Amino acid sequence: MSKQCDICGKKPMTGNNVSHAHNLNKRRFNPNLQSVRAVVDGRSQKISACTTCIKSGKVVKKATKSKEL
Repeated sequence: MSKQCDICGKKPMTGNNVSHAHNLNKRRFNPNLQSVRAVVDGRSQKISACTTCIKSGKVVKKATKSKEL
């Protein structure tokens, strides 16, 4: 599974770990991906979406059956 958001296409970025002595080591910033059951083309499907897309409402979550008392 690729570390890419299915909604916005956000991918890992690269940068540096910087120590107090300003030594630089390459590192990777991965997007915060969550596995979500969402409605895609009218069908329920499991997708990986970043939390930014989930919070902004770009992901339409599948409606769950609510228990009535």
